[in-house]
Parts: sequence; structure tokens; C-alpha cells
Amino acid sequence: MMKIAVLVSGGGTNLQAIIDAVREGKITDTEICLVLSNNKNAYALERAEKAGIPALSISPKEYDSRDKFNDAMLEAVRSSEAELVVLAGFLCVIPPKMVEAYPNRIINIHPSLIPSFCGTGYYGLKVHEAALERGVRVSGATVHFVDAGTDTGPIILQKAVEVLDGDTPKDLQLRIMEQAEWKILPEAIQLIVHGRVKTEGRRVIIAED
Repeated sequence: MMKIAVLVSGGGTNLQAIIDAVREGKITDTEICLVLSNNKNAYALERAEKAGIPALSISPKEYDSRDKFNDAMLEAVRSSEAELVVLAGFLCVIPPKMVEAYPNRIINIHPSLIPSFCGTGYYGLKVHEAALERGVRVSGATVHFVDAGTDTGPIILQKAVEVLDGDTPKDLQLRIMEQAEWKILPEAIQLIVHGRVKTEGRRVIIAED
């Protein structure tokens, strides 16, 4: 049984997709041991509580330095005994000390086909606004390992989603959530839990079942 910690900042729709996948048996041999948010008002915390999952809020506003906040966040994850950290709409930068503590054990879901529309400043609706402004016909989502950069870690899974004429950023955001994010994030967790994901430099190799 692998323990996972899920870090969130907002509504927690990707968290809900993970909770549902565990309940439905799409993710097996896995326990969500902690849901951690930097936002005490995040609805994701309520989702966790309803599912009987330990939920914790740690805000940078509660600390007099970013380093102390980072230390508190790392200690909370360590105390949960999580073996895998899942960033599911977590808007805080992961500090180097956490990346070093969990090498290739932190994954993130990003709402574009990396390397397009990623990196500093590309999050939430801003990603979809940029995609529509550029006029792309296909967007999607990416699950990747977290390294010292921003959206630069090895790519685990990607799923493309068609951009439709007349799409607003919110239209595109919802379609990518429904058709890509909520599918590939649970899939990636299942692959990792069962030892099917290996890295070779910046490449990811997925072993056959």
C-alpha cells in the first residue's frame, strides 16, 4: 500500500478525481494519507474531510519567512509518511529541499501540452487564455515529475484535447479537465504505485503491464 499526499490550492477537482479513482478501484494499493493546502478556504479541504482523509492548511501568511513556510510544508508531508507527493492544482513553488527529499516522487498536473504554455506565469486560466490567443487547434494536459525548474521535469503522460471555435478560456479549461486532467492524473498515480514508471535522464519509460 503506497501512501500519497495531495497538495491543492483551490476547489480540488483533480483531488476528487483521485478520490473517486481510489474508490472505484482504478487506483489500487494506494492510500491518500494527507491533503495539504496553502489556502485555508480551499474547497479541496472539505472534499478531503467528506472522504475521511486527513486535511491540513498551512499558509505562507502564517510564517515570517518563506523558508519557515517551506520547512513546515516539508515536515507535514514527512509526518504523513507519504511516499508520493501529488500536486493537484497547487500554486506554491515547491522548494528545492522538498524536491531533494522526494526525487522523482513528486508529480504535477499541468493544463497544457508541455512544453507549450508552461513555466513561470502559466497557471489556471492564464494557460488557456494564452492558448486561445495563440490560436492553437489542440491543447491538453500533462503529468510530469517535478524537478528544480518550473514545469521542466520528465513527462509521464499527456493527453490532447481539441480546441473548438468560440471557446472561452473557461470552456477550454473545463473540457481539458474532463477529457484529460481527470483521466491522466489517476492513471499516472496507478502506474507509479505499481512500479511501471522509470526515468532515463529527461525521458520516462513506462513498462508494460
